[in-house]
Parts: sequence; C-alpha cells; structure tokens
Amino acid sequence: MSDETFDLCPPQALPAEQLLEIFRQLIADGSWQRYSGPHGTALQQLLLHRHQRQHCHLGCSGTAAMELALRAAGVEAGAEVILSAYDFKSNFINILMLGARPVLVDTVPDLPVLDPVAVEAAISPSTRAVIASHLHGLAAPLSALSEIAGRHRITIIEDACQNPGACLAGQPAGARGDLAILSFGGSKLLTAGRGGAVLTDNPQFAQRITLHTQRGNDAWPLSELQAAVLLPQLQQLDQQNRHRAAAVRQLQAALADSPAISLLLSPEFCSTPVNPDGIATAAFYKVALLLHAGRIARDELSAACIRKGIPLHPGFTALHTIHAKSRFRTSGSLTNATRLAEQLLVLHHSALLQPGAELRQMADHIRTLAELRHSATW
Repeated sequence: MSDETFDLCPPQALPAEQLLEIFRQLIADGSWQRYSGPHGTALQQLLLHRHQRQHCHLGCSGTAAMELALRAAGVEAGAEVILSAYDFKSNFINILMLGARPVLVDTVPDLPVLDPVAVEAAISPSTRAVIASHLHGLAAPLSALSEIAGRHRITIIEDACQNPGACLAGQPAGARGDLAILSFGGSKLLTAGRGGAVLTDNPQFAQRITLHTQRGNDAWPLSELQAAVLLPQLQQLDQQNRHRAAAVRQLQAALADSPAISLLLSPEFCSTPVNPDGIATAAFYKVALLLHAGRIARDELSAACIRKGIPLHPGFTALHTIHAKSRFRTSGSLTNATRLAEQLLVLHHSALLQPGAELRQMADHIRTLAELRHSATW
C-alpha cells in the first residue's frame, strides 16, 4: 500500500465569487438586515414546490425544527415518542426537553432504518409520534410506518436532514411524513452554516408551530442572508446529487467482492440510481459502510483512513448505551442497532465530489486497510 495521502478540503457550497456577489446585492438593497424579506419568502416557496407541501416554517437549525415538529404533534410531559436506537442524539434529547419519554426500538438487520414491526410493538396509549430518520443514504420505510401510524392515530415526523433532494418511492424526501424537517447546518448538502425548516400539510400543525415561535417576533429565525445563500444551492442540488450517486456506484463496484467491508445501499438505488426525471433515488450526506469485524477494528480502520486524509468516521453511538436507563424505555431487542453502532462507518460527502481517479484510489485504500484489519494482520 502506498504512502499517499489525500487532501480533501470540504467542497465550497458555492464558489467564493458567487457568495461575494450575493453579499454585495444584500448590502446594496439593505435586505441582509431585515427580520424577513424576499429571500426568505422565495426560499419558502421553493421548498414548498420541491416537497409538494402546503406549509413551510424556516428556522435556525434542524434541531430547532425537530423541537417545533414535536410540539406541533402534541408531544408534552408524559407523552412517548418512538425512535430508532441508532439515530442522531439530538432527536433523543429534544424529546426529553419536552418532558416526554423516548422509546427506543431496533433497526432492520444491517440497515440504519426503523423496523416497522418493532415500532408497532412499542406503541402504547401514551405514544404521540414516531421519528423516522433517513440516514446515510437509506430511507426509512415510510409506507409501512404511515400505515401503522394511521391505524393508531399517531404522528410520523420525517427527519430528512441528511437526504435533501432524493426521490423516495416516487416522492421527494420530506414529502410523506405528517411533519418533516430539513437541516442547513455547516456540513450538510444544503448549508447556510446553520438553519433548518419544518414542512407539513396540516394547517393545525402549522398554526402550532407559529404559536410556539412567536415571542414578539420569530424566536428561532433563519436570516435573509442565510436564505439568499441557500437559494442557488437548491438550484444545483439535483445535479450534485447525480454526481454523488455516480460516485457511490463507483465505490460500490470497487468494494463489491470484499470479504471485509460492504456498502449499505437501498435496493431502489442499486436498481435505479437516478430516475427518468433526472432525480437521484438517494442523497448521500454520508455513505454507510459495514465492517465485518468488531468495534475496535472499526475504530482502528477509521483512524487509519483519517491519517490518510479520507473522511471515514464511526457512525452514531447507540442511544441506549450513552443515556441513563431511567430516561427512556426500550421495546424488544436492540441487537441490530447495537451491531450498527459497533461496526458502521460513514464516508463524508466531501469525498464524493472528487475526480474519478482520486475516488478509485480512496476506495482501494479503504478496501486494503479493511481487509488487513479483517484478516488480523494489521
């Protein structure tokens, strides 16, 4: 294996000159300092159109968007909210902050998405909502979850922070939950440094969001400057998602027959990476790879790749292993989520916009290092 390292500076969301031109325009017309203005309105309208929604509230972060979605769903002290034991920790903390109880359930085997059977088994009279997160380019099973939620009269909150622009079962990510959230955080596929949005078709939910945010004015706003930076990113999102999809297919081919490591991809993406309308069937903020070895080997592989300049990091820590048991309830076995937390790695999207030759070299490095660890000859 060569001593080559990779210099993968995260790609700029927009070229520097384009950003400067946006700033010049906002300074010239004074809109950068407004509480609300044309750029925020235009962003709302574009998000509504792309996601086929009726209501959109812009906010300061994806975390704030999730809190608003939970409040809109009627989550309060004494309520329960079901979520995967393998999920972003702020979703868990948001539930606690409202005085409610998280209920942790398992994922499907070898995939970081909710198991609908486990979700239904976890429902109690106190259940108000289910958080269904699309993670690492893999979609939560919303058709099955929505059918279950409909029978039990509970709310589905679709966490689409990681996969903006993806077409899932013929609909945009963020279009199917009773409520959906987006994130515009600093490392996301759409970024304004910070920011988020809540989407819904339910006027009562939209009204509750407005009531919770109005403290004289919007308590958790997205600025005009942030909105102006996001608008051109949305225009180029489909093209960049296609580029990332092609890169993931290249990684898939490079790792296809490795006994040590495998990409976790949806059957829909494997059969149709880009649909006839030119929309990718998955959006990759991070790509999931499963190392067929334990946590120590996984962490060593990540460290070795990072030393090479490859942004390959451990996945999420299982929620039931980092919080006091008095703070949550579990339902059923969490075997699959535990395994993912010990063996999953995620490749950041900054790697996916590299030239093809460099991407192939990265894949070769990952494969070689993984197979060395797998064969215990590191």
